[in-house]
Order: sequence, then structure tokens, then C-alpha cells
Amino acid sequence: MAVTDDTKDNLLKRVLTASLYWLKQFAQLWSLQTLTDLPDRLRNLWQQLIGSYWFIPTACVLTGLLLAPLFIAIDQQFDRATVRDISFAFTGDDSSARSIMTTIAGAVLGVAGTTFSITIAVLSMASSQFGPRLLRNFLTDKSNQFVLGAFIGTFSYSLLVLKSIHKYDVDFGVPHLSVTFAIFMAIVCALLLVYFVQHMVHAIQASRVIQGASNDTIKNIHYWYSDNCDIQHQQDVADSDIEHYHSWRATPIYAPSSGYLQQMYFESLITLAKDYGGVVQLHTNLGDFVTDKNVIGHFYQRPAGHISNLEKTTISQLAISPHTPDGIFWQRFATCLHFERQSAYSNDIGSSLGQITEIAVRALSPGINDPKTAVNCVQSLTICLSLMMRRQPPSPYHFYTPPKDKDESDITVNQPRIAILALVTRTPKISDFIETSLGEIRRYATTDLMVLKALCQAVTDLNYARVNSAQRQTLLRELTLIEHAGQANLSYRELVEDLLAMCQQARQFIHDDNAQHQHFEYISEFDAHIYKALQTQSR
Repeated sequence: MAVTDDTKDNLLKRVLTASLYWLKQFAQLWSLQTLTDLPDRLRNLWQQLIGSYWFIPTACVLTGLLLAPLFIAIDQQFDRATVRDISFAFTGDDSSARSIMTTIAGAVLGVAGTTFSITIAVLSMASSQFGPRLLRNFLTDKSNQFVLGAFIGTFSYSLLVLKSIHKYDVDFGVPHLSVTFAIFMAIVCALLLVYFVQHMVHAIQASRVIQGASNDTIKNIHYWYSDNCDIQHQQDVADSDIEHYHSWRATPIYAPSSGYLQQMYFESLITLAKDYGGVVQLHTNLGDFVTDKNVIGHFYQRPAGHISNLEKTTISQLAISPHTPDGIFWQRFATCLHFERQSAYSNDIGSSLGQITEIAVRALSPGINDPKTAVNCVQSLTICLSLMMRRQPPSPYHFYTPPKDKDESDITVNQPRIAILALVTRTPKISDFIETSLGEIRRYATTDLMVLKALCQAVTDLNYARVNSAQRQTLLRELTLIEHAGQANLSYRELVEDLLAMCQQARQFIHDDNAQHQHFEYISEFDAHIYKALQTQSR
């Protein structure tokens, strides 16, 4: 059956209509309003690139591929007699140059394979001793990546220089400066091999692994927790919408995909809530696992008579037209959250604390039985938790602040700032972090007195950083659980009495209102008796 012109025209119109529709959808989906937090997205993308094992070596290979023609071009501009006057430059013939470049290329490629084998062996040992979640810390080690990149970058550079050596070229047969630079890079690679072996010996030490995980945790704490209280935000929290938004019309929000929540783009969520005239409340936090059928939040639509729904005000950006979520809303919401099927690196404090906790739990397992490493983990967790207790936690309430017009009068400028509630997130408390870190170690250290006493000491150390009575109650509860764990599982009565005595002294220390200005040191009854006897003999 022949295709008529009308059929072709109709088909073309349908294709054009569909194309315009998808272009419009794409423009709405990736508009500047949706990507208001573009720097955060670019930073997360950069962290993923840096966190991959291939990025830095690939950059070194590209550098080698660019340096080779650059040095060859420089060689072509130099006179042969001028090059021979340089004392350290290579001045051999084409046969010597070809032999040197072949040796360098083969040697660095072989050493690159050796370093890769050593890395795989270290990763296998780290996975069994410290846990698979710590593998990323070894893979993202910039030193290991740079050493491997230097080897394969020198290899790629040597191949291109080797190709440019011509035997019968009278004017330009041997690129002397290029060969000289290859010799210099070969010496650097030899030094890097020595550094790599020394670095890997230190990298597999438990104390170094714990320190690396602790540094990641502290970096995430500085990202989320602030040094001081935001007075303006505290004034915004007094907004009446915080008390009444639960009574508005609610639409459940389902997860756009299954997996672990890795990133939340707050500016995009705030802009989305502002455009639809409501409040987005999320019930999940970073690191939580959800399925596509989970209700992860609600969208609360403002009533029609709400004060924020003014059609015309002195601030034009304040005008909001509330409407129920539609298809564009769900498409834009899907771009505001990032899910992964496997738990990957993010700036989540809980995941960072979980790495230190996993090291401690594995150290307490019967196969490893290394309580000293568990004590080191408890001490590192104490540093991180005390830093969190002294800083201002992130607020769950996020507001949209309309920008002021340039043509506003002085009266309008002097008015109080207008903040519209747009986003409510779930923020973990310090008690949650203590339970998932020190509490997890306590459940696995029930038969180890040394670790239980380290946990008791950690509670007293955290007491120096507490700032309110709620934190004191959290510490007392953890102390009570340590007592119960020791009473129920320690083998000897003397061990139980020793732990209970330390917990009792710690409880009295925490209850003391002036404890933050005193020094806590546990002295057992036996040690006190020995000390008293020594004092009696010395008189």
C-alpha cells in the first residue's frame, strides 16, 4: 500500500508535536529554578569522580599523551649543538634512544602491574579485617591513585616518544629533550615505588584506618553542624505554619526509586514547595533504605485563604498560587533526591560513624579478638560525638525568603524579613548517634571488661561537652545500659564489681553540676588500698 502525502504530513506533524512536548518537559525539568543548587550537584559529581579509582590515573595518562607531542615540538625548535651543551641532557643516537625508551616503557608497565597486585592484596585483607565498607577509603587514597597514574602516564609518554624516533632523519632524528624527560620520569617512578611500599605499610595499620574514618566524620560534622546559633533562623522558626501545617491537605510522597538515599538537594526542594504553594515534609534521612512503594514524606498544600497566598503584594515574588501536585511536580521531585542501589559515599554523619563502629565490632569478633582496636574506636567516636554536642545541630525547618525588589520603598526595606516555610526534614538527635555508635559496640562487648570500661570512660568524657539536661539524661541512660551489660555477661564477680564501681563514680560525676570543671579518674577499691598502704610505708 503506497504512502500518500497526507500520511507523510500527519506523521511529520506527530513527530514534531512529540518532539516539542518532550523539549518542553525537559526545559521544565531542568530549568534554573529546579537546579537552584547546581553548585551542590557539581560538587557531588566531582566527589564521585575523585572517589573513583580510574579518574586520577586516566588524567595522568592524558597528561602523558599531551606532554609527548609538546616535548617533541620543543625538540624540533632546538638546535642539536645547543642540546649537546646541556650537561644532563641525553645526546645518544637513535639506537640508544630507542633502547632507553623501550626499557622505560616495559619497566614502568611491569611495576604498575606490581603495584596493582599489592593494592588488590591490601584490599582483600582490609575487607576481612576492617569490613567491606572501608574499601572505599583505600580505593580513594589519592597517593595510591597518583602512583599508579604516574606509572601508566610515563608508559604512554614513552610510547609516543618512541614512535617519533627516526633512524634516517638527518635534520631531526632523535628527540633528545623528550628522551631526557623520560629518563627523569623513570627516576621519579622509582622513588614513587619506594614511597608506595612505605605508604601501604602504614595504610593497613588499624590506627591509621580509624584515623581516616574519624577525619571523614569530623569533616561531615563541620558540614552539617555550625559553630554558633543563627538568630535570624530562630526568629523564622517562630512562624505559625510550623504549628499548623499538619492540618493542611496532605498528599503522600512515594520514593521515586528503590535504594539508599545518598543526596538531598534542599534548594531544589524549597523551590518546588514554593512553586506549588505548600510544605514538603520528608520522613527519611541520608543513608536510609527505601523502596519505590515507601511513603517517604507528605506535601501539605496551603489553604486558599492563607496569608501567603496573596495575589498581589508589595513584594512581587511573594505571590503564590497553590495547586495540587501534578506530573511535573513528581518529575521535579525525582531530581531533588539521589538514590543508589548500594550504599555509597555521602556526607552523612551516620555512615561515617558506622565505619568506625564496624571496625570495633569486627575487632570484637572471635575470629579477630582485638579489644585494643575496639578501645581505639571508642576513643575516636568520643572525639566525634563531643564535637557534635558542642556545636549547633542542623534545623529541620527550611524557609523560602523572597528576594527584595530594587524599586521597593524605604518603608518596605525596613520591614522584618519575610520567610515562608517550605521544607521540613528529619534530623537525627545526638542520642540517636550515641545509640548507633557506642550502643552498638556495647552490645558486642558485653563479655569484655576493658571495652566496657572504655565505654564508661567515654560517657564521662562526653559529659565535659554536654550543653543541656537532655544530653545528661542520654549519658546516664547509656551508663545504665553499660552496667546491665556487665552484670549479665561478665564471668567473675570481681569483674562485675569493678565495672559497677566505675559506673557508680561516673554517675556521681555526671550528676555533679560542677563536673565540667573537675577531673575524673576512676580509682578502684584495690588500687586505693594499695595506694594507702604505700603511703603508710613511706612515712
